[in-house]
Amino acid sequence: MAAVTTGAHHGGHLTSVPRSRNAQPPPRPYRRHRGRRPHRGPRRAPGRAGRRAAEPRLRVRARGAGGGEAGGRLSRRPHDRGNGRVGPHRPGRLGRAPRRRDAQPVRRPGHPAGRLLPRHLHVQHEPRLEPRRPVRHPPARALERRTRRRRPPGNRRQYANDFTISDWALAKGYAYAATDKGNSGTEFYKDGRRPGDAVAEWNDRVTQLTRAAKKVVAKRYGRTPRRTYAAGISNGGYLVRWQLENRPELYDGGIDAEGTLWRADGPNLFTYLPQVLRAYPSYAATGDPSAHKALLNAGLAPGSEFLWPFHDQVYWELTQRIYREEFDPAYTGEEASYTYATRPESVHRAVARVALTGRIRKPMITLHGTYDSLLPIGTDSDVYAKLVRAKGKAPYRYYRLEAANHVDGLYDSFPDRLRPLLPCMRTAFTALESWTQHGTTPPKSTTLPRPTSGDTVNTCSLS
Repeated sequence: MAAVTTGAHHGGHLTSVPRSRNAQPPPRPYRRHRGRRPHRGPRRAPGRAGRRAAEPRLRVRARGAGGGEAGGRLSRRPHDRGNGRVGPHRPGRLGRAPRRRDAQPVRRPGHPAGRLLPRHLHVQHEPRLEPRRPVRHPPARALERRTRRRRPPGNRRQYANDFTISDWALAKGYAYAATDKGNSGTEFYKDGRRPGDAVAEWNDRVTQLTRAAKKVVAKRYGRTPRRTYAAGISNGGYLVRWQLENRPELYDGGIDAEGTLWRADGPNLFTYLPQVLRAYPSYAATGDPSAHKALLNAGLAPGSEFLWPFHDQVYWELTQRIYREEFDPAYTGEEASYTYATRPESVHRAVARVALTGRIRKPMITLHGTYDSLLPIGTDSDVYAKLVRAKGKAPYRYYRLEAANHVDGLYDSFPDRLRPLLPCMRTAFTALESWTQHGTTPPKSTTLPRPTSGDTVNTCSLS
């Protein structure tokens, strides 16, 4: 979702405390007391072992399989402070986090513990027990009543954007919030009761995070944030698109970096990845010209061939399989043989639930690399930009970045052939600020050629 940032050296903090009934810090050492009984915590309700008096029963909804989820409940455990375990979380309102002497928060190294966003305990499947939502605050002197919500890329955790967005945004005086979207990892498809539920939950979690983060900022600083922006990469870019289409009242604008395109009738992942999986083995083995042509027809860009072996090893088959498991779990054939157009109508309806329309209603800037070999620009952002322009209801800019690809880490391996996307994303955010706050129009949508000189790692011009 959106994130507000302030440099870590200014005292911003990050907290993500799992409200799991099983979260336990190491037991405290027992100390003998002379002539008096050691303190054992609050009095328990008579006949109700493991619960404090007047505390509501913690309800747990279980999904999927797992030893800790049998029967839809976790086994009851004592939750008194005397034994150092966590008391039940009271959902439904913003409240104080459990004190650190009661629970040990899970957090990234270097980030002190602080406040967290409330969440019903919601067991999905092992090993993930609940969505986690870190929030980082700038000090009051640096805050300009602005928030920034961040969506994690791919299927990574809520910390995935700490370097790309969080630290940088905090230094600009923003508060920052992020979520793991409610289900993370390469088995996210196990969440939900029907096809498409897991991806639909991503959109719900981002909406919840935005609303809750605004309340947290208002409570901490005594005033509501003046500006709220959404920013995301890959799956996070998709979430930015969906939010500005469906929840525009929550935001002042958004940055969509190489977002995933979902359309019920295509294009989507299922309309080109199986073609890539069918053609690439022949091209890799013999350089078959017909296979090469098929790969280009699937959307891969000419000149990006040097990136294909890496994507074949890491991304293509895995991405096709896990998303097909989410939207079409009944399919049992080979992934390379999958044909989306011939699949049952129920599969198309599941995709339609999360599909994009292009009807954004707040300013947005889209960036996408021409060498993207996971979400090819011709089957993704080129198509989405046409959808947005056809609606014509909101300010929009689209920058095609020549020689940028889906994974900035590959720039280190091919600095003479690629350009990183991140510096352009930061420049675009600065342009979005001026656009929404001062009415300064960004440069027109265009294709930005790959720089041949200068500091391409840290700078980018949208002109």
